[in-house]
Amino acid sequence: MTFQAYIDNIQAKTGKSAADFKKLADQKGFSSKGKLKPEVKAGQVVAWLKEEFELGHGHAMAIVALLKGKEA
Repeated sequence: MTFQAYIDNIQAKTGKSAADFKKLADQKGFSSKGKLKPEVKAGQVVAWLKEEFELGHGHAMAIVALLKGKEA
């Protein structure tokens, strides 16, 4: 599965776009201006996404990659 396919599937499941997840991560304090803060561990973000959005590990890691700067 391509990175874009992960992002598309996440949007289909949650109704939230990549930009929405960047804003939500900023609000949660995991990122600033859509970029993951250096002190934030991937596991913290994954736990939040699994809990709040019921994403699987692979899909949650796609959001982590997005926050690290990977282009969707």
